[in-house]
Amino acid sequence: MSEEFVLYHDQYVRKEDAAIDMEDRGYNFGDGIYEVVFVYSGKSFAMNEHFERFISSAAKLEMQLPFDAPRFVELTEGLIEKNSLRDGMVYVQMTRGASPRNHLYERDMKCLVTGFTREMKPPEQLHQDGIRVYLTDDIRWLRCDIKSLNLLGNTMAKRQAADHNCQEAILHRDGTCTEGSSSNLYIVKDSVLQTHPANNLILNGITRQAILKIAHEKGIEVKEEPFTVKDLAAADEVFISSTTMEVTPVIQAAGQLDAEYQIGSITRSLQNGLKKKIYGSEFIESI
Repeated sequence: MSEEFVLYHDQYVRKEDAAIDMEDRGYNFGDGIYEVVFVYSGKSFAMNEHFERFISSAAKLEMQLPFDAPRFVELTEGLIEKNSLRDGMVYVQMTRGASPRNHLYERDMKCLVTGFTREMKPPEQLHQDGIRVYLTDDIRWLRCDIKSLNLLGNTMAKRQAADHNCQEAILHRDGTCTEGSSSNLYIVKDSVLQTHPANNLILNGITRQAILKIAHEKGIEVKEEPFTVKDLAAADEVFISSTTMEVTPVIQAAGQLDAEYQIGSITRSLQNGLKKKIYGSEFIESI
């Protein structure tokens, strides 16, 4: 059974024994970063890539790393093993640490690393059937490239989507689509795959990076260029991606857009390509 032990700095302790300072800047300001890695049959997927991004996020926020990337990987793999996690996710977070509450941060603070695991399965039914999405304004800050703990804009959009019986919120800034509240967004038009460029307005998802590599390997034309709500409305195919959602088709949009989509061949091809990277020779194309 997973979830019995948590990571506390460089130690594994029982969840009920972990204690966080009330003046930790993660609590007071959301001053921290995180990563989520999926585990399939006891093996993590793209762990190194996740922690390369983690290191990058820390540098952008001037956070002092207590470990290098290989040590983060070692500790995270250790937590997976400690909890005997077979299928699910591992979450690792680092805050700037504790200090008397003050908006001004010090650059030499000792950061606090924590982590936990959670059993879960990939949402295979959603992969097969697709999801409904809710289009709404992107009200987040302008450094979405940092995987920060500051997620209020994301969570508010996700709540709005759920209130309208949608599984994800799709965000736009003045008519230009950016990404989902917890996913990257793609459209297909005339067999061309398009997604927002990896700049400060989106998170360069690890699954996104894998999908673009797969698309190039398959000879699919890719445009990393902004697209509009009108482009989204006219798309032949639409899908999202994330660590936990993998490649998930979109079949309907609501909110500021009313549209329906078919699950097309490019979506299915990329879906199968990603699963093949995850499962290797064990994967048999069945969808």
